[in-house]
Amino acid sequence: MERVLLALSGGVDSSTAGILLKNSGYDVVGCTMQLWDARRNPTLDGHPRVGRCCSIDDVYDARRIAERLGFPFYVLNFEEQFEKSVIEPFIGQYLRGQTPIPCTLCNTVLKFDKLLSFAKTVGISKIATGHYARTVEDPEEGPVLLRGLDENKDQSYFLFELSQDQLAGTLFPVGNYRKEEIRGIAGREGLATAGKPDSQEICFVPDGDYAAFIRRHAGEVDEALLPVLNEREKPGPIYFKDGTLLGTHPGLHHFTVGQRRGLGIAHSAPLYVVRLDPENNAVFVGLKEDVFSRELIATKVNWISTQLPDAPIAAQVRIRSNHRAAKARITLEQGKGCSEPLRAKVLFDEPQLAVTPGQAAVFYRGERVLGGGWIETSVR
Repeated sequence: MERVLLALSGGVDSSTAGILLKNSGYDVVGCTMQLWDARRNPTLDGHPRVGRCCSIDDVYDARRIAERLGFPFYVLNFEEQFEKSVIEPFIGQYLRGQTPIPCTLCNTVLKFDKLLSFAKTVGISKIATGHYARTVEDPEEGPVLLRGLDENKDQSYFLFELSQDQLAGTLFPVGNYRKEEIRGIAGREGLATAGKPDSQEICFVPDGDYAAFIRRHAGEVDEALLPVLNEREKPGPIYFKDGTLLGTHPGLHHFTVGQRRGLGIAHSAPLYVVRLDPENNAVFVGLKEDVFSRELIATKVNWISTQLPDAPIAAQVRIRSNHRAAKARITLEQGKGCSEPLRAKVLFDEPQLAVTPGQAAVFYRGERVLGGGWIETSVR
């Protein structure tokens, strides 16, 4: 019987993954990764902020699920790695005027790197998660990553950095099911997580106040970030796209490209953030049509297939997790030296709304994930 290490988040998806694995004949070992101490992010009255992901309550739920399903359970402390690999880049990118995706970093560095490495050290060859994604084996190209069957819950967007080895060592048991089916299985098995709400927020910022989180923790993760934070918290100008001064902002890290609400400016038409200028501490706004881009450059591209195309290819590209993939032509550009990351130029058939630096551009051909990269710049 093959043994698999199941990452239990305390939610219904990973809980039901345990059922599906056992029903498929796997010898399951459960674990939860302790990533963030909620006591470091207290409310005004001093109590921990409790989210619906990675909280202490989730650890307890995961333990109860393992006991209910009859397999061993362990807690792995990855707090130090999480702070270094996820929290620090998250804060740094916001202070540089970008909009990061910490969930992708967490997947890449911890769930599918550290966790898989740990599993192999204890004699377990595969891990499993509750992600809505699928894999198939191509006889010529090896493991192939596919969208989850449930289009509304598909999480393949967050997995574009996975390597061939990581895909080969990972199972996605819930990827062939729809969400309502997963809840139904959990309910029939009497799991306490069957009706548990889905996590919507970033686990370490459960109240959604990114600026307050950055203010509290920038100096903790890297003292060198404090001078940058002090600069970013200074008020600065808000300009219309033509350079007309419209008002003053309270700090650059309160804004992101495409943002409409919270600008604090009265205008005859709705205004959107079209560009952040960290060098001059300025926010530029415009009309909705000004937030559309026809082209983007992505860097640090990971091409999941082992064969890089030697000519531009037609594909579909997602620029946000909830973005409907848009038709585009992708041209890969190898750096000048072997150490320089692969880049991609993406030309959309139709302009796309709010192409945001710091987000990911993920490339698809139908259900298949070809790869992806991090959005560096966009062009109207």
